[in-house]
Amino acid sequence: VYNAEKFLTRCLGSLRAQTFADWEAICVDDGSKDGSAAVLDRHAASDSRFKILHKRNEGVSQARNDAMELISGEYLMFVDSDDFLHPQTMEICLAAARRDKSDLVAFTYDRSYRARLMIRHFLGLKDPAEMDYRRYDAESVKSVRTDNIFDWVTERSDGRVPGGPKRWAVKHCQPWRCLYRSSAVRHIRFIKGIIYEDFPWWGEVLLNISSATIINLPLYYYYPNSASYIASSKQQYRIRSLKIAIAAADRLYEGKAGNMQRQAWEERFMQPFTEKLEKKIRRYGSPSSEADT
Repeated sequence: VYNAEKFLTRCLGSLRAQTFADWEAICVDDGSKDGSAAVLDRHAASDSRFKILHKRNEGVSQARNDAMELISGEYLMFVDSDDFLHPQTMEICLAAARRDKSDLVAFTYDRSYRARLMIRHFLGLKDPAEMDYRRYDAESVKSVRTDNIFDWVTERSDGRVPGGPKRWAVKHCQPWRCLYRSSAVRHIRFIKGIIYEDFPWWGEVLLNISSATIINLPLYYYYPNSASYIASSKQQYRIRSLKIAIAAADRLYEGKAGNMQRQAWEERFMQPFTEKLEKKIRRYGSPSSEADT
C-alpha cells in the first residue's frame, strides 16, 4: 500500500466480502504520505484478519518481500491496493487447488470492467457506485490441469501456446493473477528498486511449480490508475529496470532451467521483453547515468 487512500477501502472491502472466510491479509504500508495508514488501522481494529506493517518507503518489491516473511497460510495471493477481487475468488481458487493438488491456480481479470472504466474516465464520469457480480458454482467451474505449466504460459497477448486453445493461456507476469502454494513461492524474492520486477520473479515461480490449474474466469478487477507506480514512472527508469530484469531472468534460466524450459521461456517471455526494451531505447535512448532514472 502506497498512497492508496482513494482506493483502499474498496480493496479491503473486497477481502471482507469473500465467501471463503478463513484468510489473513498482510497489508504493508510502504511509507504512505496520505491517509492510507489510518484506513489500514481502522480495518485492523474492526477485523483481526488484517495484519498491518507500517514501514519506511522502499518500493513495491520490498513490500512484497516483507509480506512473504509474515504469511502463515497454506496458500497466498497478491492484491494491489487500487484493485479488488470478485467475492468468490478465494472460494473458487482454493476449491480447484485442493481438488487438483495444484501449486498454482491461474485466473484472469475482468477486461470489460477495465475498458468501461477507461471510457468513463475519458468522458469525465465517476466510477460506478456498485458492482454486479456474476455468481459461480465453485465445484463445477471449468478448468485445465497441467503438470507442465510451461505449455500454457506466455507474455504474448495473442495467447500463442502449444498446449491447447489460446483462451486457456496464462498470459503475462502479474503476481496478482494466481493463487500460489506458499511453500512453492514464499522463498522467491522480488528485485528491489526496479519496475518489471514481476518478470524475473514469475520466471522463478514457473521453475518451482509442479502442477497448475487454469481457470478462465475474470476474478480480478484491475483499476486503470494513471498515478500507479508503473504508469507514473519515467521512461529512463523503465529502460534501466527492463535491463536489470532481463539480465536476472537470463542468469536464472541459464543456471536452473532444463532445455525445454529454456526454449519456452526464451520464445514466449525473453523475446517479447527484449523487443520491448529495444523499442524503448530506440525511442528514448539508453540511460547515461543513474541520475537519469
